[in-house]
Amino acid sequence: MQMLKAKQETVPALSPVQGARVWRGPEMAARRDQWTYRLSSDHVAELDRAIENVLVQDTDILDIRRENFALPTLSRALRDIQNDLLHGVGFSVLRGVPVGRYDNRQSAVAFLGIGAHLGEAVSQNAKGHALGHVRDLGLGESLWTTPTARGYQTAEKLIFHSDASDLVGLLCLRTAKSGGLSRIASTGAIFNLILEARPDLARTLIEATYRDRRGEIPEGREPWYRLPVFNFHDGRLLTNYVRSVIQKAQRFPEVPRLTDEQVEAFDFLDRTAANPAVYLELEFEPGDIQLLCNHYILHSRTAYEDYPEPERKRHLLRLWLACNEGPPLPPTYDEFMGKTASGRPNGYHMPGVRLTAPLDAEYGGPDERYQVL
Repeated sequence: MQMLKAKQETVPALSPVQGARVWRGPEMAARRDQWTYRLSSDHVAELDRAIENVLVQDTDILDIRRENFALPTLSRALRDIQNDLLHGVGFSVLRGVPVGRYDNRQSAVAFLGIGAHLGEAVSQNAKGHALGHVRDLGLGESLWTTPTARGYQTAEKLIFHSDASDLVGLLCLRTAKSGGLSRIASTGAIFNLILEARPDLARTLIEATYRDRRGEIPEGREPWYRLPVFNFHDGRLLTNYVRSVIQKAQRFPEVPRLTDEQVEAFDFLDRTAANPAVYLELEFEPGDIQLLCNHYILHSRTAYEDYPEPERKRHLLRLWLACNEGPPLPPTYDEFMGKTASGRPNGYHMPGVRLTAPLDAEYGGPDERYQVL
């Protein structure tokens, strides 16, 4: 099979990134009150009423919109959070969702309702899951060897990466016995450090790299795609990085082999992001919602040890959100995935697969709207 030639890109002049999205972890740790929002008793009461309305009306969980999930005062805080995500530091933590007294259905409705005030839930995998479950399903040994394996289904350490949507949200239902700490880093800060120390590697990282779709292949697309790690567009730096899918793309004989310069650049990026002077470490509490803008933030997770009892195992719910107010995307993103009606990344929509929101972490079928663990 003929090997593809790497697509030639116009190389822009590179200069350091500036603005609120460029920060270091220790600096952010000292400013915790600026990016942490705690639900008041009035906010929780609004959330309870909105959930009850959805359940009484028997509204399909996928039909939850800001219009039918009224949050009169909390919605104002969510607008501030959205502004932080898209125009500020790129992340926020919302604390105090009462998951201890919610069942799985109520927690899912609460999460999707809050998410509806920030964006549109899109598919996270080939099964069409709009509601994802971050939980160890015993797939750790296959993470790097099996093309379709996903890190969120393991208890393994995850290196810094971004997800395939404008925003990603995680609602903590239960924590692990130990470990499972979240780490986030500013891609603007990472780029600036690479540019300062190794401008040659910074240039390598703005060149297109081949990625494996991991079997999640939209109609009419190749099983791989091309996208640079660092993308400059409309005065912004947009980042997309998942090293495992870059490495897994090497299984296709027609994909160009990784060069020594690319491997060195990925290694340097990984080391830079994993520096405690760069990242911010966050410890989940039940009821926390962590929200990140994938264009401006890389995130990782430490390995964790879980409880043996199934009902005590670490469990996070996940949303990928398309945000109409998101930044303009360069043409290089067109090959990555399709777009929503408003032109935002629409996740992994496979031919013939409809959007679902399963409440069971191991559920993969299309019919049960509200399956409770």
